[in-house]
Amino acid sequence: MCLKLKLFFVEILFSKESYLIIANLLVIALITMGLATVIKRGFEKILNREGSGDKLDRTSFSFLRYVLVAAVYLVGITLAFYSIPALRTLGATILAGAGVLALAVSFASQQALSNIVSGLFIVIFRPFKIGDRIYLKDKLLEGFTEDITLRHTVIRDLENRRIIVPNSIISNEIIVNADYGDPMICRLLEFGISYESSIDLAKKIITEQALKHPLTLDNRTSQQLEADEGIVTVRVSALGDFSVNLRVWIWTKDQSDAIQLKSDLLQTIKERFDAEGIDIPYPHTTVIMKK
Repeated sequence: MCLKLKLFFVEILFSKESYLIIANLLVIALITMGLATVIKRGFEKILNREGSGDKLDRTSFSFLRYVLVAAVYLVGITLAFYSIPALRTLGATILAGAGVLALAVSFASQQALSNIVSGLFIVIFRPFKIGDRIYLKDKLLEGFTEDITLRHTVIRDLENRRIIVPNSIISNEIIVNADYGDPMICRLLEFGISYESSIDLAKKIITEQALKHPLTLDNRTSQQLEADEGIVTVRVSALGDFSVNLRVWIWTKDQSDAIQLKSDLLQTIKERFDAEGIDIPYPHTTVIMKK
């Protein structure tokens, strides 16, 4: 096989057809890279024109871009291989003497094909889309889906870092998608007040502050409207060891609004509690001394 390879390189360098072969290779390379560049730029223009509001189209177009570019390079490499006559005759010999290499490539290609198939399933079944806010591994990994390639999914976390997750791994994870289907969020907040504080006054303060916030939404059903239920619901959730726990349910437009609303209400309700004498107790222990 080594002798045939040496003869092949001699043929390429000194034969009369070498210039024609090199010219064909250059033409194939230029056409392949040019066509791949045109596809990339064309899809980028389409994605930018569609805008960030249409996440469904962005996901499909982005994945299709990678599929087409990969197909172009695959066709280009195949044409380059077959444009060299000596490689056609050497192909059978090389493959016959490279059993171990073929086995290693087969194992590597299994993982690669698994990522491609998993990425295709993600695009088809859409457990998440580009722009969605997702949580992985019990909320230890949180961020926005930025890109879905043939091999991996790119997640931009809250600190603007990029997390690369292979498609075969993320497709087997349990994903919490804050934007899947209905993006509205029912945010739950809990406040602990002392046993000496007025529960009715605390509930009134929480309700007033929640209704004042511009991100609070009225998501009451027709039955709740007929029953004259309030927009914000506050109830006693537990009698703790040292506090009475109050829980409030507040609806917001999406996950981003829910985060801002929670932060704002924690501050304003704490300030109202301080101003009107509602105590938020510290943990304490009562010790009884007996003789």
